[in-house]
Amino acid sequence: MSAIVAIVGRPNVGKSTLFNRMIKRRDAIVDETSGVTRDRHYGKSDWNGREFSLIDTGGYVVGSDDIFEKEIDKQVELAIDEADAIIFVVDVATGVTGMDEEVAQLLRQVEKPIFLTVNKVDNALREADAVEFYSLGLGDYYTISSINGSGTGELLDAVVESLPEEVEQEDTELPRFAVVGRPNAGKSSFINALLGEERYIVTDIAGTTRDSVDTKYNRFGFEFNLVDTAGIRRKAKVKEDLEFYTVMRSVRAIEHSDVCLLVLDATRGFEGQDLNIFWLAERNKKGVVILVNKWDLVEKETNTVKQFEAYIKKQIEPFTDVPVIFISALTKQRIFKAIETAVDVYANKTKRISTSKLNDVMLPIIEHTPPPAVKGKYIKIKFCTQLPTPIPQFAFFANLPQYVKDPYRRFIENKLRSNFNFNGVPIQIYFRKK
Repeated sequence: MSAIVAIVGRPNVGKSTLFNRMIKRRDAIVDETSGVTRDRHYGKSDWNGREFSLIDTGGYVVGSDDIFEKEIDKQVELAIDEADAIIFVVDVATGVTGMDEEVAQLLRQVEKPIFLTVNKVDNALREADAVEFYSLGLGDYYTISSINGSGTGELLDAVVESLPEEVEQEDTELPRFAVVGRPNAGKSSFINALLGEERYIVTDIAGTTRDSVDTKYNRFGFEFNLVDTAGIRRKAKVKEDLEFYTVMRSVRAIEHSDVCLLVLDATRGFEGQDLNIFWLAERNKKGVVILVNKWDLVEKETNTVKQFEAYIKKQIEPFTDVPVIFISALTKQRIFKAIETAVDVYANKTKRISTSKLNDVMLPIIEHTPPPAVKGKYIKIKFCTQLPTPIPQFAFFANLPQYVKDPYRRFIENKLRSNFNFNGVPIQIYFRKK
């Protein structure tokens, strides 16, 4: 389980710059795949070999100053509830403001590690100015410049040291399915429809995350653990519809699962927040099944299903090989189809293809359609293999791997999908030197 670190503070103090710097550092080391980060406010970071999830609360606040104040208070409260450590960013150029004092007041009551971080300190004079932040009553501070990166190493050393020990998931051998989605999409109704009145079949296992409970499901020949975000304790202080809240909740559940069942409300369409949750699942390399709930409430015409599905696929490009199932939790329409599909996606995610079979299928395709030549140089791919990783990853060995471009990578991915069925599963492809 990855720990969660939240970056909080008032607008324009440099939270996003710091966030981007912390994410990029990891991307440079770990992530070979190029791809646009769709949701700029959530990412994975890695420092001294310790991986954690990073949330930039700044991206969730829009509005005038008085709305800002209320929203920032809400977000800080949420970060306090959900995160394992909090980086509180202030700006040396403006000094201590009323809003800083308000945030500090919330943070002073907390038992979690708080890192007061004074940003924009890029010379000795500003280093001296930073002293006034002692008045916030949060003890020592870290001085950084998020633009040029100075001081961020010391900050990250301290943050990583404060994180709780990584708890290995108890290996129950059973697949874990997380039910995720925005509020009121029908997650609870879907879970209740699945579990039905026969609750006695269900055994509650305390989850290894501190706030989601796994429910063991064992009916109709299926056996798996259901990770339920819908019933997680509600926060009295927080409005349910806050986007940041839903993302926080989903991060925990998604990281704790093998396959995510993304429930959306057919009467509202596929909205920005649904897309955010989809990309969280994709970026965490989880299997995905999209469940369009409340389908019984939609006026039907001949092509309604096709059009709705096409609309969703357009939104989630380029990862479109994802099952979409139209359900009604209320009338129980197709809810077992939903589970059957999740079981199939789990099988696809854990599928192993023998090296000989992979080469027999893929090498003739590559020979027939080789990568385009670059600067008169021909790229030859001689061999491929599936890597021994928990998710489907493939290495293709070539004489000039650096010249293989994204369109060809996508071509190879599409051929792998059409020949071996990875429906619902993100796959990664690496080109390496022979």
